[in-house]
Amino acid sequence: MPARHNPSGRTPDRIKDRPTWLISGAFARSSALLNEGFDAGGDGLRGYHYRLLAALDQWGPASQADLGRDTGIDRSDVTAALAELEDRSLVTRHVDAARKTRKIVSITDEGVQRLRVLDGVLDGIQEAVLAPLTAAQRKEFLELLARLT
Repeated sequence: MPARHNPSGRTPDRIKDRPTWLISGAFARSSALLNEGFDAGGDGLRGYHYRLLAALDQWGPASQADLGRDTGIDRSDVTAALAELEDRSLVTRHVDAARKTRKIVSITDEGVQRLRVLDGVLDGIQEAVLAPLTAAQRKEFLELLARLT
């Protein structure tokens, strides 16, 4: 049965304290904050663009296929996202001389600068996600989440 909007905010007792329910709620809140944050400060870019730029900045040039695997983005979505980044001069793509069927992607100087701006956007989103927690709770929460992933 599909999920329904719950205007009353009530949750049945038998599910309200289940970890899967709580994690799903945290994910929904986090996703909404990510979308709002990118809408406000991402200049049309989304989280998947950020992941691609971050991977290229950290690990250097890579094939489109490797980028998809490393960032968890589907191959067809990687191709479309890279085309958008290339249109904005944030990445360049060129044919791999060793394997003509493969394209190698590199981040540009402009891409590095845009990534730094997006880092600030993400910092604000992270702060909003964790706002209900104290500093000690944030540290513990992140340690526990890392153990679950």
